[in-house]
Amino acid sequence: MVLDFWVRTSGTWINVITVVLGTALGLFLRGRLPGQMQKVITQGLGLVTLFIGFSMAGSLREAQAGQVDGVILGLLALVLGGLLGEWWKLELLLEAVGNWLKHRFKGKGSFTEGFVAASLLFCVGPLALIGSLNNGLVGNNTLLTLKASMDGLAAIALTSSFGIGVGFSALSILIYQGGISLAAGALAQTLPDPATAPQVMLITGVGGLMITGLGLNLLEVAQVRIASFLPALLLSPLLYAIAARLTS
Repeated sequence: MVLDFWVRTSGTWINVITVVLGTALGLFLRGRLPGQMQKVITQGLGLVTLFIGFSMAGSLREAQAGQVDGVILGLLALVLGGLLGEWWKLELLLEAVGNWLKHRFKGKGSFTEGFVAASLLFCVGPLALIGSLNNGLVGNNTLLTLKASMDGLAAIALTSSFGIGVGFSALSILIYQGGISLAAGALAQTLPDPATAPQVMLITGVGGLMITGLGLNLLEVAQVRIASFLPALLLSPLLYAIAARLTS
């Protein structure tokens, strides 16, 4: 039973370890790098984040439901999800969690910002979803291992700017990816082919737009309220099912 649990969640544990190690290295470098160098690291991460976000957003083209284009579904998901997120005050809730962790563990500076930004960057994306499904269904952690390597490098850059709050995003990874991996059996009944399912493409596209918003925040181009859009990820497959039924 313990072995089975490890096999189905191994990728998540590897991901947690790389983020913790990346945070530790980022903290080590933080006090040894001039402010301008730290800013350049964050800007580099911001540019790469934009690239990843735009690449993911392209999945909306493959999420057409009947006569309804995936871009339209993505827009509806973001608008409705954003309204729900504002109604539920998700930004404030995430900030409260970050502030509680900051107070509990005596964090300093941009602790909350680092926790929220890293949690969103590491948990929103196709590798997190599909990798967790593959790990949970067949014990294959290849995708999550690849993701873990990318997250570890990103953690170094984020920590150099935001501090130790980035490391606590490992808790978000553990809950989100571990939960999906353990529930993969049930999810497989609705997504028999998660790698190409249009529902997943829609979630990936919407997540890509959110990642793009995060990139804009990192570059200080705008302050997108990304956490408020989180319900859009849950609404996406529901909207797809409704559109497919109405236009079939």
